[in-house]
Amino acid sequence: MARKPWSRKTAKRLGLSDVRAIAFDFDGVFTDNRVLVSQSGEEYVFCDRSDGMGIGLLRSAGIPMIIISKEPNPVVSARARKLRLEVVQGCDDKLPVLREWLARINVAAEYCAYLGNDINDIECMSYVGTPIAPADAHPSALECAAVVTKSKGGRGAIREVADEITGARTLKSGRKGRS
Repeated sequence: MARKPWSRKTAKRLGLSDVRAIAFDFDGVFTDNRVLVSQSGEEYVFCDRSDGMGIGLLRSAGIPMIIISKEPNPVVSARARKLRLEVVQGCDDKLPVLREWLARINVAAEYCAYLGNDINDIECMSYVGTPIAPADAHPSALECAAVVTKSKGGRGAIREVADEITGARTLKSGRKGRS
């Protein structure tokens, strides 16, 4: 992952080892942002299995997670169910949902990461301490992000974030034990 140069806007952002909760958009984050529509109108998306492993790593590290999606399609809830993730979908205004979730899990926004890829994620990305965007995100989301993954959405971006966060936490805890 590439960390963008710190600016005045992101000067208060914390390191990845400080992330205590993560919220995700769905399309363009869990998926490669494409949709396959069948003749009968059913929609199918492409996800990366390594991202599922990344979710497992984050869960093992004790990090609460939620998907907040504008998309009402059942594929979102199906993927969330498989990964055992909380999900709110059909959500036009994501920030109130994010705020309520953080209050419920008792995590301050500065300790939350938000992984989003488009203009409807910018409000949440601006609210949290660690805004992250996949490499192929919309330019406005890339501009808002403090961290940009090397991987594209639906192509391992979540796994990359999971590896970086769990690795940073391991390094930080290892440094605390040294004198």
